[in-house]
Amino acid sequence: MTTDTHDPVARAAELLKGHRESIDRLDAILVYTLGERFKHTQAVGRLKAEHDLPPSDPTRETAQIARLEDLAKQADLDPDFAKAFLNFIIQEVIRHHKKHQE
Repeated sequence: MTTDTHDPVARAAELLKGHRESIDRLDAILVYTLGERFKHTQAVGRLKAEHDLPPSDPTRETAQIARLEDLAKQADLDPDFAKAFLNFIIQEVIRHHKKHQE
């Protein structure tokens, strides 16, 4: 079914549908990417626990936050949002690492 390109409401609905389909695909990519990331961080947590290493690495965390802020700027994403997002992930990773050490 094609929309009437002269009908602004129909055209807006079609554009909205396209944007939402893209958002849905990107949400799936984010979820699968986070899943893959956490598989690696859980492996790191097990490795740290096996070798009695601390669950957090403040030097790396600081470098990663700076790196993500730079990437966010390049991607035209609010760096404060990117920093908050990474801080949330880091805290979750540390929580998992502490669990491995218990």
